[in-house]
Amino acid sequence: MPNIKSAKKRVKVIETKTLRNKAIKSELKTTLKKANTAVAEGADNKAEAVKAAIKKVDMACSKGIIHKNKAARKKSQLAKSLNA
Repeated sequence: MPNIKSAKKRVKVIETKTLRNKAIKSELKTTLKKANTAVAEGADNKAEAVKAAIKKVDMACSKGIIHKNKAARKKSQLAKSLNA
């Protein structure tokens, strides 16, 4: 446990940020899974599901949760699967 006041604050801040990052990452994974299943099953709303997933990927990238190259790769994979 830290003894210095600023170090104690850093621990609290990091916990808060970790929870937020975990929530965003979990939501991203769920949305990607929904989009992939919609495309695989040929659902009527597959275009909307892919659009929502791409939006979540962009949001996660802008917040620094995932790297920009990973975001580009995921978006490309989604578009490719939708157009196939």
